[in-house]
Amino acid sequence: MKRLIIGIGGMTNGGKSTLSRSLQGIVPNSCLLSQDSFFKDDSVVPVDSHGFKQYDTLDALHMDRMMSEVRSWVQDPQSFMLSQGLSVQESSVFSLIVEGFLIFNYGPLNELFDKRYFLQIPYETCKLRRSSRVYVPPDPMGYFDGHVWPMYLKNRKEIENMVQDLVFLDGTQKRDDLLAMVYKDIQQMFTAV
Repeated sequence: MKRLIIGIGGMTNGGKSTLSRSLQGIVPNSCLLSQDSFFKDDSVVPVDSHGFKQYDTLDALHMDRMMSEVRSWVQDPQSFMLSQGLSVQESSVFSLIVEGFLIFNYGPLNELFDKRYFLQIPYETCKLRRSSRVYVPPDPMGYFDGHVWPMYLKNRKEIENMVQDLVFLDGTQKRDDLLAMVYKDIQQMFTAV
């Protein structure tokens, strides 16, 4: 049995979840693990000197729990998929798609990826997309410019210093075009294993 772990990272509202869900829908024997499912309770998320909650840091996430899920999949992908209510097809290849904004910043997770994609969009597009979404708790005034964007730049710089083989994707491209490009790339990985 072959196992592939695919990382789809990038900035907030860059299209990570959309691309990941679409891939899961067409890649046989794949399951999706979203970093957003591992946020700590709001009451324990640190606050910076400006009063902004620090959601864009690893300290805001239960990375230990996320890693436990990944290790469970690595140990037995078929059982993991069945435990998630996913169907298993006849195949010798199983794929785990991990998506999130800090997946490449966490060394123990980053070293597991067979392929790494990073979605990026311009500042204006990111701010517009973020302002159209509803967050719980809601973003306070000035949060995007005072925290979200500066943290994205900081985290991205860290990634660029840690990770050499990122495939950068333009999150403003049509969804179907992005999906086709990444799917073709993954198909080539399947034939190589």
